[in-house]
Amino acid sequence: MDRRQINAKGGFTLIELLLYVSIAGVIFLAGSTFLFLILQSRVKNQTIAEVEQQGIQVLQIITQSIRNAEGINSPPSGSGASSISIDVPSAPNDPTVFDLAAGVVRIKEGTGSPISLTSTSVTASDVTFENLSRVGTPGVIRIQFTLTRATLTGRNEYDYSKTFYGSASLR
Repeated sequence: MDRRQINAKGGFTLIELLLYVSIAGVIFLAGSTFLFLILQSRVKNQTIAEVEQQGIQVLQIITQSIRNAEGINSPPSGSGASSISIDVPSAPNDPTVFDLAAGVVRIKEGTGSPISLTSTSVTASDVTFENLSRVGTPGVIRIQFTLTRATLTGRNEYDYSKTFYGSASLR
């Protein structure tokens, strides 16, 4: 056989091989970056959903309890406080108190022990109950609190905070 025929039938040249490897590397890098961003976005969305879900749940429990109450024990009309005490129809649950302790929104019904309404994965702060009632009108309460999901690792996708607002009036 001729020497030129042997070389013509050979495999890839070094330049072709380097080109293929570099193209494959760029595609792999782009795919990895895309996958990382998707996972990071998923974690952020789960964090937001967790804070939103707990905030809505706490707000619904508080507003429903106020709507079903017979009266407002504290705070007095025209003032605000970090806790609220309401007079409920059920004697064993009277009074029902909502407050903030150690970053957790709690409910205490009657003489029972306080029950946490928020989980340990979120921190509650700035809880305010403002009594907007006027003389001769049913009680009206404005509710405000902030829930924060924070991580000690410093990863941004785990950090989220939202302030919830609501109001409820006695029926």
